Amino acid sequence: MTDRRTELAKNLAAVEERIASACAAVGRERDEVTLIVVTKTYPASDVRLLHELGVRHVAENRDQDAAPKAAACADLNLRWHFVGQLQTNKVRSVASYADVVQSVDRPKLVSALSTAAVRAERELGCLIQVALDAESGRQGERGGVAPDGIEELAAAVAGSPGLRLDGLMTVAPLAGPYAGRQQAAFERLMEFSSSLRAVHPAANMVSAGMSADLEQAVAAGATHVRVGTAVLGVRPRLG
Repeated sequence: MTDRRTELAKNLAAVEERIASACAAVGRERDEVTLIVVTKTYPASDVRLLHELGVRHVAENRDQDAAPKAAACADLNLRWHFVGQLQTNKVRSVASYADVVQSVDRPKLVSALSTAAVRAERELGCLIQVALDAESGRQGERGGVAPDGIEELAAAVAGSPGLRLDGLMTVAPLAGPYAGRQQAAFERLMEFSSSLRAVHPAANMVSAGMSADLEQAVAAGATHVRVGTAVLGVRPRLG
């Protein structure tokens, strides 16, 4: 365990240096960017070590992994982010532990999250996941709503009991006009964020960037970056 703690501390320090350097390069303060460590496929023991090392935001993308992990770490002051594509039959479970759902991409999911949040007597933060590779009325290959659907979904979240509209999220697309152009993709997301904030001023969270492209996300103006591999190492193969 000591070796694992040392490994995580080293990796965290390297990621911290990357974020700090990226902020300095564009004249941003380091505290403008929040690191979310994506702990999928890694055990609760790693989450506990990360907490010891100062991490306060962790993310998961599968409820069947996240729910028991969140329960095992319930005594820690952590904010849990759900970042995966979310099926409505998992919403009640996710609403019991997640502080923020970053993958809101359709009206049916908004309704289900609202019902579950009210039932659990909790307030859920919601990010609209934007698919920059999606055509009007479609979803992206990695989830998310087409850009022209942001306004409708944002209004639905803002008007739903138990939900709080926090902002936008994206994953750099693998296809379409922004494929291989991460910074351009993130800059486009920032434009959508500016439009959203004109109507919903408190929805100022912008989640973008992962291990390979966090610098581009910081340069574009992201407020949160989601880093897994660079902190925890190459993920074990499943199955």
